[in-house]
Amino acid sequence: MAFDSYQDFITALDRAGELKRIAQPVATELEITEIADREMKLPGGGKALLFERPTVNGQPSSFPLAINTLGSWKRMAMSLGAESVDQVAADLGNLMKAKPPTSVRETLKLLGIAFELRHAKPKTVSDGPCKEVIHRFESPKPATEWPEPLPITQLSERYAANVARDPLATLLNLPIQQCWPLDGGRFITLPCVVTKDPDTGERNVGMYRMQIYDSQTTGMHWQLQKVAARHGRRYYQTGQRMPVAVFLGGDPVFPFCATAPLPDGLDEFLLAGYLRKESVRLVKCETNDLEVPANSDFVIEGYIDPTEPLRVEGPFGDHTGYYSLADRYPVFHITAITHRKNAIYPATVVGIPPMEDFYIGAASVKLFLPIFKMNFPEIVDIALPAEGVFHNLVVVSIRKTYPMQAFKIMHGMWGMGQMMFTKYIIIVDEDVDVHNTSDVLFRLCANTEPQRDTIFTKGPADVLDHATADLAIGTKLGFDATRKLSGEGFRREWPPLIKMDPKVKTRVDAMFRG
Repeated sequence: MAFDSYQDFITALDRAGELKRIAQPVATELEITEIADREMKLPGGGKALLFERPTVNGQPSSFPLAINTLGSWKRMAMSLGAESVDQVAADLGNLMKAKPPTSVRETLKLLGIAFELRHAKPKTVSDGPCKEVIHRFESPKPATEWPEPLPITQLSERYAANVARDPLATLLNLPIQQCWPLDGGRFITLPCVVTKDPDTGERNVGMYRMQIYDSQTTGMHWQLQKVAARHGRRYYQTGQRMPVAVFLGGDPVFPFCATAPLPDGLDEFLLAGYLRKESVRLVKCETNDLEVPANSDFVIEGYIDPTEPLRVEGPFGDHTGYYSLADRYPVFHITAITHRKNAIYPATVVGIPPMEDFYIGAASVKLFLPIFKMNFPEIVDIALPAEGVFHNLVVVSIRKTYPMQAFKIMHGMWGMGQMMFTKYIIIVDEDVDVHNTSDVLFRLCANTEPQRDTIFTKGPADVLDHATADLAIGTKLGFDATRKLSGEGFRREWPPLIKMDPKVKTRVDAMFRG
């Protein structure tokens, strides 16, 4: 099911009993975070929250703020237009397994898949709801000296004046949060950032936090291993301005697609079209040639100037549960903001898990499990426990048939896309529920001999990992928690796992039935 607007999704959440409306004024400075954090920590992720009267430096914003809209399995499934995330994963798995048909039944099934895929390709349209209100900014004159961002105290004064004075949307009157006490300022936390490779024209949609510097500039926190950073390096080599577009809202599937671990070169809008079973309609920006979804709530257009020095960005309370420290990143200059008349500002907050982002990441693992299985057929399941804040800890269950197979899987996983950031991989047997952390830890402690069943290696590390001695460089540790076979340095008989006789279990069940 495709949502024509973010408002439609909010309405669907409301009807499903998945939304809490907060009518009283709530400050975007820390208060929204505290309320949202308490809700996200509830069993099952709590409810989505709609702040109808958010305030910015004490002044009411013209736009409501929605948060935690994807922060449960039910809401994640609703955003994907399905009854469950597992259903979507199964459909995608069937697509991956499609083979030439050998019967009428298989032919009809393949035709059904092809019919769904015809909607995947995005379409370009001439106009859309995201252009109901257009606010162009004067293009700044070429600069030879670039100022540092305003101090937070001066920026707060600008915020208060701008919220009260300017009816048009600017970076200073949108309900942009300061999430945590030591944050370097306000951050857009759910931006879908569109860039293009200047050589190939290949498009990428990623998600990179954006610190507000003033009414027309933000930081752009794309880390060095990200696709947008790769695009940026090409512009830095040529000295040309890099066009960038940011969109917020629209179909709730967009944030999922922007963070999905897609194979290099696969268009995120293609994935979105497949998931929503309807083509994403794209419209050209007002001030550059990039395209954004026509049903977006907000679009922020601009550029990055490669001749401009990098600016300090951060600190920021991050998904690691710690602050990522201040560092220098590119500056995004705003040339236009367009939006719907009834726009809702989408946001999230990250911190000590579990938070909303856990469900987004876990859904990615479920949906892309078929891709891992295509490369490694012995894989049964994969889990990223919340405590591992995404890729710090990965648990994999396998059908083990030969010695050292677990180590093969470890090396293969570390070589796949964002899995290169994984610090710890635990491999277990196929009968282990990888989503049951207690069961995993039991097998880890019971089935491993530390020297024999571990491996250290080196590789790229997450820029946000504060524990590494050097930025973006670290070590990894793999654990083979499977039963040991001949040839793996185990020279005794492997004992059986304690299990009750099934007949006894059946008799005892009958004793207590009715």
